[in-house]
Amino acid sequence: MIGILLANLLRRPGRTFLTSLGTAIGVATIVALLAVTDGLQATAGQLVKLGASDLGMFQVDAADPTTSIIPEELAPRLEQEPGIARAQPIQLLVEQLKQDPAAVVFGGEPSGFLAHRLVVLRGKPLADGNNAVIGDRFAKSAGLDVGDTLSVSGRRLPITGVYHSGILFEDSGAIIPLRTAQDISGRPGEVTTIAVQLDPGARPGDVRAQLRKSYPGLVAISDPSEAVRGGANGELIQKAATVIVGLALLIGGIAVMNTMLLVTLERQSEFAVMSAVGWSPLQVASMVLGEGAATGLLGAIVGLAFGIFGSGLFVDALGADAFVDPQITAWVLGRGLLVGGVVGVIGGLYPAWRVARLQPAAVLAAR
Repeated sequence: MIGILLANLLRRPGRTFLTSLGTAIGVATIVALLAVTDGLQATAGQLVKLGASDLGMFQVDAADPTTSIIPEELAPRLEQEPGIARAQPIQLLVEQLKQDPAAVVFGGEPSGFLAHRLVVLRGKPLADGNNAVIGDRFAKSAGLDVGDTLSVSGRRLPITGVYHSGILFEDSGAIIPLRTAQDISGRPGEVTTIAVQLDPGARPGDVRAQLRKSYPGLVAISDPSEAVRGGANGELIQKAATVIVGLALLIGGIAVMNTMLLVTLERQSEFAVMSAVGWSPLQVASMVLGEGAATGLLGAIVGLAFGIFGSGLFVDALGADAFVDPQITAWVLGRGLLVGGVVGVIGGLYPAWRVARLQPAAVLAAR
């Protein structure tokens, strides 16, 4: 059976390729979307780990973590909570850099743990006053270095240092004093998030439950997936991914079914002869269904390559490489292959049913 199935696919390579192409496009879209979504989750997770923090405090039901608004005065109150060692307010500024609108500017206290953990490659650490330090990735992409000027929402700040932190957001952006960031945002006394470091031995789950009771308007996030699910935009992205997967299954299945049905009608005489020499209707239908599954898997393999290559191009084209690094994982590739196989099976079901009902004598007589 397998030998005959492969021979049928290789006999008409053009037809096989076109049948697989529809599946390939759908799988490529799915793989690219899942890779970008997983990359967004990983990047959003870095927001809750700023300064090697254990928790990130955000406003409940904010559209996404960058739109959260929290009173700065909560930071010292959080430090009085059991299990919390330090709490640092952080202000995020997005689309404020003239050199790269996609980069993020972080406002933090020069004496806080956000600035202290930076590895200064050139120049000096962040200090109070009118200055900025920039990440090494941003320095390279923007062509800036120590002694140059950083323009943040029209305010010119001298660059006093270049750092590396190992966090994509930070290395692709800049850090400025908290007061300067608040002045630029026009929100004195407010911050985007409060980074929390726990006492040694403190259990994050217990601390989160305690904070949930004490501060009902805030959410304590420690897991990357929670950083995405915690906002309306994250939920929208995940729902959109589910809808696109469903549409790919539907549209891909219809495309494969249409092609397989045309092929089935074209090969009626062949199937009639097979039935006449002893093939049962179930065997003939199984062969047609197998061809559909095989073309679906072939399309999935091609689609995986397109999706891997296309996800990076898509992010670069949108200028979002500072925010999202597509994550190509075995789970992403596995889902792409699974969708391709399911599309092939769905597309082959109706043609296989038609073949099983074929009347060999009538077909041969008509010929």
